[in-house]
Amino acid sequence: MGDIKVRGKKEDEDEKAEVEIWNYVFGHVKIAVVKCAIELGIADAIDKHGSPMTLSQLTTTLKCEPPRLYRILRFLVHYQILKEEPVTQDSIGFALTPLSRRLIRHGERSMAALILLESSPVMLAPWHSLSARVLDSGNSPFETAHGKDVWSYAEENPGHSKLIDEAMACDARVAVRALIEGCPRVFDGIKSLVDVGGGNGTALSMLVKAFPWMHGINFDLPHVVAVAPKVDGIEYVGGDMFECVPKADAAFFMWVLHDWDDEECIQILKKCREAIPQDKGKVIIVESVLEEDENDKLEFVGLMLDMVMMAHTNKGKERTLKEWKYVLGEAGFTRINVKPIHAVQSIIEAYI
Repeated sequence: MGDIKVRGKKEDEDEKAEVEIWNYVFGHVKIAVVKCAIELGIADAIDKHGSPMTLSQLTTTLKCEPPRLYRILRFLVHYQILKEEPVTQDSIGFALTPLSRRLIRHGERSMAALILLESSPVMLAPWHSLSARVLDSGNSPFETAHGKDVWSYAEENPGHSKLIDEAMACDARVAVRALIEGCPRVFDGIKSLVDVGGGNGTALSMLVKAFPWMHGINFDLPHVVAVAPKVDGIEYVGGDMFECVPKADAAFFMWVLHDWDDEECIQILKKCREAIPQDKGKVIIVESVLEEDENDKLEFVGLMLDMVMMAHTNKGKERTLKEWKYVLGEAGFTRINVKPIHAVQSIIEAYI
């Protein structure tokens, strides 16, 4: 009886593998079609229309070739990115789902910019060198593909730099909202906040609006802050976080420290320790914490991000709580609080 159960389990696993392997053979197709849908503006058109649109209506609005557009729409419906709904007794329309609403370019919860960044030729090319990166300690896959690291490339290519800023901004709109709603007391008593690596200032502008008693300092590389939209209540400072961080009651990081190795993080955090008050200052870090909650439905995203760090940065990585405690401890922070929020990231508060 036991042998029959073992054989039955093995057969089930084999059958599952026969199906699952095709997700890896054609794994790139899903992201390519979603990118296509964003570039065509399918979700934007349906949203602007205000109700389901027929193939004919979408063809006219998007100026697409009908049979090809239908094949894209059929694919999106299969993966429940769009859904079909009757428009009249004789015609079917295509409607938005919660997933496709996140593909609207300027939607409140849009992830379109992040998808466009990660699916861009610049960011896809390094993945072809991932195995070489694992085999030795030479150049990062990004450097192998483009001859320079991601930050030098962005500085020399304003279009790509803008794509990075827009991608980080769309994640900020999701994560910062979750932070404000889930952990507002994190900002109690903070009169000034420096956002280290603040990009175009989306995260900081949301925080200053939610907590108007705070003065915000958007600190990033000079070429980044030079083109950042200017917002009342925010000061814009260009510089290098490895050399100096502007003084404030607290330093804020979101998806920045994972770009660097432990020694680099320690160096950055030491500069932050110098910038904040010794008695009541703190660092607020919004990053993934791996292996913290096995019931977290978004845990797989942290593992994927860790692979992204290996492909796109020189030494970056996602960290476990033990690893976060190490870099913060080495930088001189003695007390740490970790709080989950309704996002990929958690909130880490570190005190001197």
